[in-house]
Amino acid sequence: MGERKLVEIRFHGRGGQGAVTAANILAGAALRDGNKGVQAFPFFGAERRGAPIRAFARISDEEINLRSEIYNPDMVIVLDESIMEIANVLEGLKEGGAIVINTTKSCSDYDFPKKLTVATVDATGIAIKNDLLVGGIPVVNTPILGAIPKVLDKVTLESIEEEIRERWKGELGERNARAAREAYEKTEVMR
Repeated sequence: MGERKLVEIRFHGRGGQGAVTAANILAGAALRDGNKGVQAFPFFGAERRGAPIRAFARISDEEINLRSEIYNPDMVIVLDESIMEIANVLEGLKEGGAIVINTTKSCSDYDFPKKLTVATVDATGIAIKNDLLVGGIPVVNTPILGAIPKVLDKVTLESIEEEIRERWKGELGERNARAAREAYEKTEVMR
């Protein structure tokens, strides 16, 4: 995505996948990278594991005074591909925006109506490989974060890894950081 002063990001996932944590880590990493304004916040409906949820992040070169939900994001992150069957994840997405999808499919398997940057990565497979499971369910937030620097120039993989290691110390932090790096390396991007 081209350089924009304010970038607004909407995460779509299911309860328990870590979308809210992902938004918070992304905001922290963006701050590490010198962005002056960051925000991360959730939107909850039914607060239960598996229920569709949304989380949001804003990253800016300047202080952010907005306090509303994000209605016209520059980027959409889809933590669970099945959400796309029940929610219009592209709703309000700006022309020329980007979508990052956790899927085993290729970018060319999607035919989106707008001119978008599409990025795909098997975040679930990476989470399983790195033993990132809670109650037997893969937690895909750190792998999906690794895909973001492939399409967004306001945050670096290194800052995401540092923020992950700060949140989870020791081996758990290393596994999550390794998952983010692996996702970065395996993310396919189509512009």
